[in-house]
Amino acid sequence: MATDIILPKIGFSMTEGVLAEWLVADGATVTEGQPIFSLESDKSTNEVESPAAGVIKITGVPGETYEVGAIIGSIG
Repeated sequence: MATDIILPKIGFSMTEGVLAEWLVADGATVTEGQPIFSLESDKSTNEVESPAAGVIKITGVPGETYEVGAIIGSIG
């Protein structure tokens, strides 16, 4: 069963963020807790860790703005 990769809420008032870059390639095998993408919010840039282990399928586009909770990929 696949695990969705969602854009997390980093700050209290955060409603959206920019997917700055993927730190892994589409189709790569990742481990739980491994940094997989960088997220830019109003005040900072943060690396976001993988919620599960498996093969990553990327759907989010770097440079695009997404709302908190948006699905930007999956791990299966």
